[in-house]
Amino acid sequence: PSPDAEQARAELRAAVLAGGRPSDDVVDRLVLPLVDQAAPEWQRLLDALLELPELGRPVGFSGGVISIGVRLAAIEPRIVAAGLFAGSYVPRAIIEEARTVTIPLYVLLQWDDVDNDRQQALDLFDAFGSAEKTLVANMGGHTGVPAFAGDDAARFFERHLTQASPPRG
Repeated sequence: PSPDAEQARAELRAAVLAGGRPSDDVVDRLVLPLVDQAAPEWQRLLDALLELPELGRPVGFSGGVISIGVRLAAIEPRIVAAGLFAGSYVPRAIIEEARTVTIPLYVLLQWDDVDNDRQQALDLFDAFGSAEKTLVANMGGHTGVPAFAGDDAARFFERHLTQASPPRG
C-alpha cells in the first residue's frame, strides 16, 4: 500500500460515511494504480496458463474488480468474452476505455448493493462499445447474488467460447 492510496482510501471512507460519493480524483488515485499494476500481472498469468498443453484458446475473463476487467477486455486480444461484476467505483479513464471494448459482455449488477454506485455501473455499461452486451440486475446486496446468475453466466461463456473455438481435428 502506498501513502497516496491510503490517503485516497481514507477520503473515500469519509465521503461514504458522510452519505456522499467520493470525488473523481479520489477514485482515480485509489483505483488506477491497482489497475495499472494488476492488468500486466493478469497478462503474464494468461501467458503462463496458455503454455499448458491442456489449456487453449479462446479465453474468457470473469469476475474481480470491474476496472481491471475493463482494462483487460480493452487491451488483451486473447480474451474474446467477459463476465463482469458491476460495482465499485470506476475511474473516468476506465469509462473511456470501456468505449473501446467490443467483445461480448455479460455484466451482473446487484441492485441493492449499498457499497457500490448503481448509477455509475449503469453509465459504465452504457459506455461499452460492444455490439453484444447484456446487463443482468438482481435484487439484493453485494453477497446476495442468486445461484442462477452463475448458471446464466456459464451459458454465456459456453456460447461465446464455443463459437470462438477453432475447428478441431
